[in-house]
Amino acid sequence: MNTEQTEQAGRTERAAQTGRTGDAGQSGRKVAVVTGAGSGIGRAVALALASGGWSLALAGRRAEPLAETAAAAGDTEALCVTTDVTDADEVAALFTAVRDRFGRLDLLFNNAGTFGPGVPLEDLAVADWRAVVDVNLTGAFLCAQAAYRLMKEQDPQGGRIINNGSISAHAPRPHSVAYTATKHAITGLTKSLSLDGRPYRIACGQIDIGNAATEMTERMQTGILQANGELAVEPVMAAADVARTVLHMAELPLEANVQFATVMATNMPYVGRG
Repeated sequence: MNTEQTEQAGRTERAAQTGRTGDAGQSGRKVAVVTGAGSGIGRAVALALASGGWSLALAGRRAEPLAETAAAAGDTEALCVTTDVTDADEVAALFTAVRDRFGRLDLLFNNAGTFGPGVPLEDLAVADWRAVVDVNLTGAFLCAQAAYRLMKEQDPQGGRIINNGSISAHAPRPHSVAYTATKHAITGLTKSLSLDGRPYRIACGQIDIGNAATEMTERMQTGILQANGELAVEPVMAAADVARTVLHMAELPLEANVQFATVMATNMPYVGRG
């Protein structure tokens, strides 16, 4: 991070302090990193983890929403770090801050993502393709790699990574080639992390989410393009319903793992899409 970002992160961290002292190892609280924690699914999961007694490291591009999430988490110990997950140096700084503050890491919820412009494939600019790949895939890899290194080196060894996939990891929507391709790739990342993490007690699972009510899915409630070319309003579900599932996955012992979970609005057009 540059000097301004570092100072801003420091100010946000101090604002998020809750008066707790000592690291998570001393307090007995498990420690989670949540990316994209300033809104939507990331905020909902952060609050669910807080309710479960976890200490939090909240990562996102903007300081103010992170501080709002930390405040909503009540008396939970929360470290806020402004982070662009596409920047390897900023990701490294995030996990160094986690190690220095808490002494260990028990969970990464790899959540930061972007949909990109919903345009016909032939009109998608290469720059827009790369922007989606950088956030959804490269960003997820960089965070997973940094978490993996920390979990491998810490004592006791191990931890859990949960990747935010999507219904699009199984079936595409029209005009979503970049998003869909990256979410299919997340499945490969999840499987590779699961395999490579076995010797070090690092578990990895994936949650595939369909139509959680967030800023990203507002268009579902006004009409979204379907595979047959029609526009249709789709049902949504509360983000808190997703968060409860992530909390369940997170709190399993490392000897057990939810490899893949799908949580979706019951009546959304997924089964039978196409």
